[in-house]
Amino acid sequence: MKKINLSDGEWSMMNILWQDAPKTITQLTAELKEARGWSKHTVITMLGRMESKNVVRYEEGNRAKQYYPTVERTETALGETESFLEKVYSGSIGLMVNTMVEKNSLSKDEIDELYAILRKAEEGAK
Repeated sequence: MKKINLSDGEWSMMNILWQDAPKTITQLTAELKEARGWSKHTVITMLGRMESKNVVRYEEGNRAKQYYPTVERTETALGETESFLEKVYSGSIGLMVNTMVEKNSLSKDEIDELYAILRKAEEGAK
């Protein structure tokens, strides 16, 4: 899997495109102006950077370019997660979870969710 590095702003734009592609520059600007205060110029600049990273592409529409993501959300999130775990916790998910437990950062619902995930993983490992 090719490593993809996205900035926080690029994640914002990708989340919009993953949710409902295609989008025009005008549509992206409207959504990102509200969420991040971006101007049309900022959106155009960001799209240019993202095209050079090969994470978005466009097709000529009737009136405007239509932008699409070229990478899957799950693949991109997995790469980001692995990078984070390696950088912060030397690749150890156990160390990360233990840190959360020691700081009492997990709610009862989150603990239940982790148990369910681990049971599913255990069943798949049989």
